[in-house]
Amino acid sequence: MAEKTRRRQIPDSIEVRGARVHNLKDIDVSVPLNNFVGIAGVSGSGKSSLALGVLYAEGSRRYLEALSTYTRRRITQSERADVDEVEHVPSALALHQRPAVPDIRSTFGTMTELLNGLRLLYSRTGSYTCPNGHRVPPTMNVALERPIVCPQCHEQFYGRGAEEMAFNSDGACPACSGTGVQRVVDESTLVPDESLSIDDGAVAPWGTLMWSLMKDVVRQMGVRTDIPFRELNAQEREIVFHGPAEKHHIVVHNKGTDTATELDFTYYSAVRSVENALSRATSESAVKRVSRFLKEQTCPQCGGTRLCEAARAPIIKGINLPQACAMTLDEFAVWLADIPSVMPGGVAGMATNIIDTMREPIARLQQLGLGYLSLDRPGATLSTGERQRVQLSRAVRNRTTGVLYVLDEPSIGLHPANVDGLLGVIDDLLADGNSVVVVDHDARVLRQADHIIEIGPGSGDAGGRVIAQGSVAQVAATAESRIGGFLDGSRSVHPRQRASERDMFTLGAITMSTSPIHTVSSLDVRIPVGRLTAVTGVSGSGKTTMVLESLIPALERHTAGQALPEHVRGIDPAGIEQVHLIDSTPIGANIRSTVATYSGVLDPLRRAFAATDTARSRGLHAGDFSYNTGSLRCPTCDGTGTISLDVQFLPDVEITCPDCRGSRYGRDAWEITRTFMGKDKQHPVTVSLPQLMAMTIDDAMGCLASQRKIAAKLKTLHDLGIGYLTLGEATPALSGGEAQRLKLAGQIGKDQRHALFVFDEPTIGLHPLDVEVLIGVLQNLLDCGATIIVIEHDLDMIANADWIIDMGPGGGSYGGRIVCAGTAEQLAATPASVTGRYL
Repeated sequence: MAEKTRRRQIPDSIEVRGARVHNLKDIDVSVPLNNFVGIAGVSGSGKSSLALGVLYAEGSRRYLEALSTYTRRRITQSERADVDEVEHVPSALALHQRPAVPDIRSTFGTMTELLNGLRLLYSRTGSYTCPNGHRVPPTMNVALERPIVCPQCHEQFYGRGAEEMAFNSDGACPACSGTGVQRVVDESTLVPDESLSIDDGAVAPWGTLMWSLMKDVVRQMGVRTDIPFRELNAQEREIVFHGPAEKHHIVVHNKGTDTATELDFTYYSAVRSVENALSRATSESAVKRVSRFLKEQTCPQCGGTRLCEAARAPIIKGINLPQACAMTLDEFAVWLADIPSVMPGGVAGMATNIIDTMREPIARLQQLGLGYLSLDRPGATLSTGERQRVQLSRAVRNRTTGVLYVLDEPSIGLHPANVDGLLGVIDDLLADGNSVVVVDHDARVLRQADHIIEIGPGSGDAGGRVIAQGSVAQVAATAESRIGGFLDGSRSVHPRQRASERDMFTLGAITMSTSPIHTVSSLDVRIPVGRLTAVTGVSGSGKTTMVLESLIPALERHTAGQALPEHVRGIDPAGIEQVHLIDSTPIGANIRSTVATYSGVLDPLRRAFAATDTARSRGLHAGDFSYNTGSLRCPTCDGTGTISLDVQFLPDVEITCPDCRGSRYGRDAWEITRTFMGKDKQHPVTVSLPQLMAMTIDDAMGCLASQRKIAAKLKTLHDLGIGYLTLGEATPALSGGEAQRLKLAGQIGKDQRHALFVFDEPTIGLHPLDVEVLIGVLQNLLDCGATIIVIEHDLDMIANADWIIDMGPGGGSYGGRIVCAGTAEQLAATPASVTGRYL
């Protein structure tokens, strides 16, 4: 009986009382344990504040507090959440919304950590060659750190450790340092205009890389420098491009002093000038100056495999490590399963143990629809959705129980077909006895939740309350709910007036033809000018390759008069002269970039406050009101709004500056006020610049209505649906969708008849109501004459496109071609289109 009583006392929910993180309004909420809980709400309503700022922050912090001080000092820790009480919160793991873009050394294999197991497999069970070139069968001697004995010549040698098989370590190709590519001089860029003479600057590196004396040296070598470059003979051109590095005696005339100086100077050809500048480049700006003369090519020594010859030597089942990495994950899984059967004796058992550690991660990745990716696929080429799923697979690969998983918009970048895999992973987590909290906008994901908590009703200060909670049916039946109608189907995104099929190409068409590249076949693409075109398809189908790697660079190079990318056979821009890529990458490199600075609002505000009598009497100018360099910035935090505390034995902790409380300005700035006329021009508002920076865009609009230029910029931000952001909000912290809309602000209202806008998944992180706002913004651009392409998975956005280009039908080698190019109705009627089935 006592045992049953204890069992009944086990908590069945996390109890949150008095949560005030960010814009949460002192809320109380119960979050059911061992359930799939969805948290909904419009952008900026406070969803992530509850999920990550309270539930995950407290779950992870309390777990870490149980560890020793020695251990905690090596782990980045969250500060205590601003909440009165959180009871019964389990240890928590989080999947954040925006995975970082990997660097050049990252591959799908390193990101998933499958390459670690594969390297170990080749190291321990591979067939090596002895120093005399004989192939030696797999042996336990490698694992036992004993020398391998060649059965033919009896030569003894040692196998390689797993780290000696790594391209980021001892196994790296010496020619490319493990990157698989080499930067070499692109000779087509060295003389961009052959109508110029060398004296007039025809050889670009000699002018920009500070080798102007080369004109005098090359003249001494017999090259004519006073005629158009195109008229030089083959021998002269060879000297310019590749002449020997020999010393020559020249006389340099100084026009300013009318004197001459004799010098012995070593000749640097155009190619060698670039190579020398690259070898000496120690800063990012220096590398950028040289990069215009460079191109990347596959490393000739390793063939792009990144590995040295010794690391490529061991084989398993007839293939080496690079060949195994080149297989798709689906092919790799089949190949891997049969390895123990071809291994001798104890080596087979060791192979089985290594392979068993890889089975669960592989199964998860396949479940999430990533079976088409190869282990050697560069991480930087993965889409947001692919990176998101890799991150998800790593977070859930261990069969844990009793853990709280907090997933922040896991459906970002997922095609509707891939959402099935996501829901399957969530089901597995629940079946193992875990709790799952998902922040998401996708109605299909939310419909599967056991319990929904909706935060709102609006954004920023207008949000932060629990406006509905309960089952899907209960939320749908709540009058105040803003997601309910999308859950039960009674509400949908309002459609825009699409162009008719007859009028689709009346304004012209951008056309492009390409040769095969990656897993994408030859393409012939036709895009209507002045229309909204959606490029769709499952992840890995070739959308990014077609638009970001082919169309955009081809248009940019055509406009600049440069050679097209090698795989692009031809392009007709149809009058397009400007290309704007609006993606979700963060704005600004550090917290000094804010909404006010990026939107151009702060500069006129600083001038307005510098014009006040108080500022003039103190001798202040507009520059003094800069929180980056001005005299009025907070001296404690130097205008950043935060300070770093050096806590002994623990990692540094970033906290809000105690003096300026995050405003970035010192006390003197608060004393300088200005009176502005509000909207009604009857009730003046007197504020300081720090007070304005703390206001939301919407609030500042009302205050600054009389400042025409500022008010116009603020209205544009409001119309973009980000009026809830404060002027002082750091731009690197914005969500992907917020960053996209802020980048777009400077283009609204301009004549865009010769401009192409490319949006990479613009609905990322958007509530269906925000998608309506975004569609209105795109219509505004179309009304100004713009041509728009959206790479998109969101069915509402796709249904509102004039023209749709659907890639596929699958991912990787199963895709790479145009399945359908037509209207939404034509796509829905195409049996081969996976997107069409959901549309």
